[in-house]
Amino acid sequence: MILIINSSGNDLEFVLNDNYKRVTTEKQSLSLPIETEKFITEHSAKWSDLTAIGIVVGPGSFTGIRIGIAYAKGLAMGLNIPVVPINAFELYLAATPDAFVAIESGHGDFFVGASNLAPCTMPIDELETKQMEWPRTVGHKPFDLKLGVQIVEQKLKGNTNEPVIPMYLRPSYVETNKQGK
Repeated sequence: MILIINSSGNDLEFVLNDNYKRVTTEKQSLSLPIETEKFITEHSAKWSDLTAIGIVVGPGSFTGIRIGIAYAKGLAMGLNIPVVPINAFELYLAATPDAFVAIESGHGDFFVGASNLAPCTMPIDELETKQMEWPRTVGHKPFDLKLGVQIVEQKLKGNTNEPVIPMYLRPSYVETNKQGK
């Protein structure tokens, strides 16, 4: 069984087999271990049933991504199973491979990517022109986290050993403020 965890947004999301759950929480750091165990138990699974963990590495909440990665790595280490990174662009493109992905960043620009465009940030005026190169634009609605299972399976078959690190497309506030001084 593959467990997929997403803590990159305001809520926690989980997938196990074909089961999905979203949990609204105020403190992801406190809720993540509790809600993960609840989710696994609700679906009559045990920790020992897990064969891999997929974790959404971004883009998204700086703190949420770090909490999720740390938890997934710790859990995987304890269970002696692989942890596999998934980014939001992979999830959107798994559903719509020929799309241009544009995710509002909350800072006046967008996180963008496509099958032949590396993930980056882009201002709205550039995005309006660039998106015309693809037949459709996605990212304005949530991605389907259930697609994470097939992404993890493909990555495990490919033995890619991709590092599980946050996908940051811009410097953190601390880095930005330090550069400005």
